[in-house]
Amino acid sequence: MHRAHTAFSLALSPMAHKNFATWLLKSSSSQQMAKVTAAAAVRTYNSAAAEPFANGSTASYVEEMYNAWLRDPTSVHTSWDAYFRSNSYVSPPNLAPVQANTLPLTAFNFGGAVAGAAPDSKTIDDHLAVQAIIRSYQIRGHNIAHLDPLEINTPELPGNSSTKSIYANFSFGEQDMDRQFKLPSTTFIGGDEASLPLKEILNRLENVYCNKIGVEFMFINSLEQCNWIRKRFETPGVLNFSPEEKRLILARLTRATGFEAFLAKKYSSEKRFGLEGCEIMIPALKEIIDVSTELGVESVIMGMPHRGRLNTLANVCRKPLNQIFTQFAGLEAADDGSGDVKYHLGTYIERLNRVTNKNIRLAVVANPSHLEAVDPVVQGKTRAEQFYRGDQEGKKVMSILIHGDAAFCGQGVVYETMHLSDLPDYTTHGTIHVVANNQIGFTTDPRFSRSSPYCTDVARVVNAPIFHVNADDPEAVMHVCKVAAEWRATFHKDCVIDLVGYRRNGHNEIDEPMFTQPLMYQKIRKHKNCLDLYADKLIAEGTVTAEEVKSVAAKYENICEEAFALAKTETHVKYKDWLDSPWSGFFEGKDPLKVAPTGVKEETLIHIGNRFSSPPPNAAEFVIHKGLLRVLAARKAMVDEKVADWALGEAMAFGSLLKEGIHVRLSGQDVERGTFSHRHHVLHHQLVDKATYNSLQHMYPDQAPYSVSNSSLSEYAVLGFEHGYSMTNPNALVLWEAQFGDFSNTAQSIIDQFISSGQSKWVRQSGLVMLLPHGMEGMGPEHSSCRVERFLQMSSDDPDYFPPESDEFGVRQLHDINWIVANCSTPANYYHILRRQIALPFRKPLILCTPKSLLRHPEAKSPFSEMSEGSEFQRIIPDNGPAGQNPSNVKKVVFCSGRVYYDLTKTRREKQLEGEIAIVRVEQISPFPFDLVKEQANLYKNAELVWAQEEHKNQGSWTYVQPRFLTALNHSRDVSYVGRACGASTATGSKAQHIRELNALLNDAIST
Repeated sequence: MHRAHTAFSLALSPMAHKNFATWLLKSSSSQQMAKVTAAAAVRTYNSAAAEPFANGSTASYVEEMYNAWLRDPTSVHTSWDAYFRSNSYVSPPNLAPVQANTLPLTAFNFGGAVAGAAPDSKTIDDHLAVQAIIRSYQIRGHNIAHLDPLEINTPELPGNSSTKSIYANFSFGEQDMDRQFKLPSTTFIGGDEASLPLKEILNRLENVYCNKIGVEFMFINSLEQCNWIRKRFETPGVLNFSPEEKRLILARLTRATGFEAFLAKKYSSEKRFGLEGCEIMIPALKEIIDVSTELGVESVIMGMPHRGRLNTLANVCRKPLNQIFTQFAGLEAADDGSGDVKYHLGTYIERLNRVTNKNIRLAVVANPSHLEAVDPVVQGKTRAEQFYRGDQEGKKVMSILIHGDAAFCGQGVVYETMHLSDLPDYTTHGTIHVVANNQIGFTTDPRFSRSSPYCTDVARVVNAPIFHVNADDPEAVMHVCKVAAEWRATFHKDCVIDLVGYRRNGHNEIDEPMFTQPLMYQKIRKHKNCLDLYADKLIAEGTVTAEEVKSVAAKYENICEEAFALAKTETHVKYKDWLDSPWSGFFEGKDPLKVAPTGVKEETLIHIGNRFSSPPPNAAEFVIHKGLLRVLAARKAMVDEKVADWALGEAMAFGSLLKEGIHVRLSGQDVERGTFSHRHHVLHHQLVDKATYNSLQHMYPDQAPYSVSNSSLSEYAVLGFEHGYSMTNPNALVLWEAQFGDFSNTAQSIIDQFISSGQSKWVRQSGLVMLLPHGMEGMGPEHSSCRVERFLQMSSDDPDYFPPESDEFGVRQLHDINWIVANCSTPANYYHILRRQIALPFRKPLILCTPKSLLRHPEAKSPFSEMSEGSEFQRIIPDNGPAGQNPSNVKKVVFCSGRVYYDLTKTRREKQLEGEIAIVRVEQISPFPFDLVKEQANLYKNAELVWAQEEHKNQGSWTYVQPRFLTALNHSRDVSYVGRACGASTATGSKAQHIRELNALLNDAIST
């Protein structure tokens, strides 16, 4: 019947039905009739075509009389006319098999027609109309469901009858309500019954789709998935709960409500962003976790905003209540870091799920007030945990994201994160999104905060079913949560639960909502809370007694009082108690200031280089692009000469880490090839689609896996995803590369709120590497600068403090700072700084300005000797030429960083000033190498000191390095600036002006 309806989708109005039926009956050609019914996927079966049930002349005679009556009722005896008009005649049954999703034409005729006879016009119209009504409920029933507990958003309908509004266009009257209709295969409202009276069909549809649950799913382009959802909601009795289940819901709701009430009583003037008005979210999360655990999930990673976080930590994760109450006490911290407000903190808990009797890991990821910024971080952490567990289908690890209604539709990162959901290298195999829908955003009414009907409409883009549910109906909420968990386990795709509730207080507990929403809050003040409503219901039906309700509430309040008393005995808070990503065993037994060597044996470099420059083993069948054959040949020539360019140096860093069992993941836009066509880690067969070869995945038989993944065209979500990925396993090198460094500021929230400050706020380390192509090369203002000045501004080292000099000076600086910022000028240094990320006994983010023109610069190559055993990362590369050999003759020392070094050396060579001007490269800008700068300045005691940079004066490294130079030199010498003047834009768009500015820079720097 589904296919029949699809074929007649243009014939759903009553007028269209009438026209179709009239034409069908008037058609005198049996051939034409056959074509029409075939097109509609409705099969007719003649009793003569199969073994008839009744043989003999009687059956034939009756059928002949009936056919004659159909043609002309006056042509038969009045007794036959009366018999046939009484609808008591039923044709012989048909034994021919009925195919799936089809019905014999007789199925249209529950009014008395027989097989082999054309049904009348009204029968066809009515059956199509019933199917159209069923489909209308499935598509649009949610629009008139009773979702709003406050009944503010109840739709205005003619006659205030939702049923009539749905079937008003169909020509049924009260006389049709008791007629039986065959149910199509696209509905499950009948249960075991194949047909129902029209009145019952409408009542059941009304109860399923227009009650306290509104289901949006008919936009999904999978019939299997649509039928799965229909069955979960339409099957009679699905919302029946046992008394034990109801008591469990009541107990959980009591705890959720009691927690908020206890905090309100004890800390009435504190901000806590309570859950009042949507307390059912806590039992909802517990139900999702219970069902998921039963279906095999062992680890759940959650991300959520501030509202309801403390309640979630207490009642979902079962964080010790005394630790939560201690956060209100304003105590000093027992460990390092700046900390964060209590409603931003995360946690990690391993506990027994008492319902399923299975162990479960729960993590709530710490996050800032930047709403939805945590979404991609949670997804990255989830994907990483799935990867390291070998959970390729997401059966053991899952994510739950909790959203506010205004943020879910207002923040673009939601859309970006949604679009990662089905990408092979980013999918988490289904996320359950729970929207705590307060029907308000701070002080803004939904009418002014979104253009879509629902706050959840963004989820439709990825075919995620959306389950709207009235938050004042706990049993409806529990059913929706059960379906959502089963959906995720069955299809491994996203789904959304929209908990439509309200916010009993203002945006926070000391905010006055009546200023801006007076009518809403007048209703809220009169509205009973969910617990009282549900308790009254259970008491009325005899499931519990009033005394039992009070007893459960009193018991939980006693638990809170005991924890409150225990919290008073605490003298300090411990930030580490709130760590969301513990690295078990990583820090134990390590010298915190000892760095493992980063050089490797030359044989290893040669082996990696040979593999990296070789075509696939089946090269005869794998057709490689001719241009890439030249690239591979050039790489092989470099390996033979024992030198490496940028791409080869990077491959050797990756390959050597893979050899040591370190997983390497490189992600970002176009990273497989590289923005500048230099990397080519993935070779593509020129004649076979999707046939690829990645040599770094085939270096050694027992190597760690290498992942290189072209991402969606997103910075915010993908950088957040990789940051989350890096939080999971310290023994992995996770890198994100921007297409151009300029584009990284699209992800500024992730950079500012997570990467730069995450350890200080949340005691959470990350070794994420950001590769940011940077360099003023005449490509215009959006393809020149990664805004390195912003990263340096956020570096936490003190410009006026010269740390005590010691053998561990460099590593101690790394230990104490929040991140590392570097601008390497040689492949060898790039190789070492990547390997150093893993060699360190701790983890710090690394911000790397990476080159563009240097990728192919003939001088930007490093010998293997600078990468082999005994070599290491050079924070500063001194001048090793004539100037460095005779420092007393040097008149000027030019300090610089990055690619401008090659322009400076070329100009110095052209002016023949190699002996008079020294050029020193500062490779690691932050933490600033005070000791080495001091050493270089002392070497050139009589020389003028300048800092040269290609960026504008108010950009680049100058404002960061200037005060630190003075500190390193004890303010005994000045350092001058050479470079472009201050500018609002990062670069000029004029090639001629770019060249003019560059020449001026070089002439000023290389002059005595």
